[in-house]
Amino acid sequence: MLANLNDVLLPARENGYAVGLFNTVNLELARGVIAAAEELNAPVIIGTAEVLLPYGPLEELSCLLLPMAKKASVPVVLHLDHGLQAETCKRALELGFSSIMYDCSTDPYEVNVRKVADMAKLAHQYGATIEAELGHVGEAANASDPSAYYTDPAQAKDFVEKTDVDALAIAVGTAHGAYRFPPKLDFQRIRTIKETIGIPLVLHGGSGLSDSDFRQAIESGISKINIFTDLNLAAAKAAAEGYAPNKGLTDLIPGMVEAIKQATMEKMRLFGLGKE
Repeated sequence: MLANLNDVLLPARENGYAVGLFNTVNLELARGVIAAAEELNAPVIIGTAEVLLPYGPLEELSCLLLPMAKKASVPVVLHLDHGLQAETCKRALELGFSSIMYDCSTDPYEVNVRKVADMAKLAHQYGATIEAELGHVGEAANASDPSAYYTDPAQAKDFVEKTDVDALAIAVGTAHGAYRFPPKLDFQRIRTIKETIGIPLVLHGGSGLSDSDFRQAIESGISKINIFTDLNLAAAKAAAEGYAPNKGLTDLIPGMVEAIKQATMEKMRLFGLGKE
């Protein structure tokens, strides 16, 4: 069933677990992720990011993912992650995405506030939810002085009040993709921000963190975690291991879907889902 972020993240915040966003840029990824969610009877967030659109155009993905989300037996949020351009976010809403992230985190603070507040009004008119980012996730993880890029709790409170966003991605020591240095998360900062604002918190750059990092981040107040690299690598590994002379793509697809499903279930269980 199609859902939005409030449907799945408010219960997560209340009950101390996290819901995963798993980018699904083709049919195999979508099949594996939704199969995992249905097997564990868990909510899930699927979709794509603006930087991934070369691998799956927004219009084509909406035709694929929206019916799959509606047909699923569990709540499925169709989310545009890291929308960088206003027009991309607007197009996603027009196509039926139930949630968007408008990432203006590299803009000056007041510009971030103004642009996100305007987009929040539009998203809510569609009945969709909106996520924003405050702080600089990548720089925070790989800088010599990470704290200079972390999300400030007082500023986060001001930001949420001025923008009316439904979820906030915060910079606390993670990075997107592979890490140059071992991440060191500021769990106390997560706790402080959770106590300061009343909406779900999001952890970007989840691939590569330890199980302990994930558990402690969720215990500290994270309600949504973004994962892509782990699934992407699992699918590629399954394809490579399944290949042999005279085998075609259709011979590889079942193994890829199963690998994606298993990798997704592993993360969902780690996030506190799938418990009867």
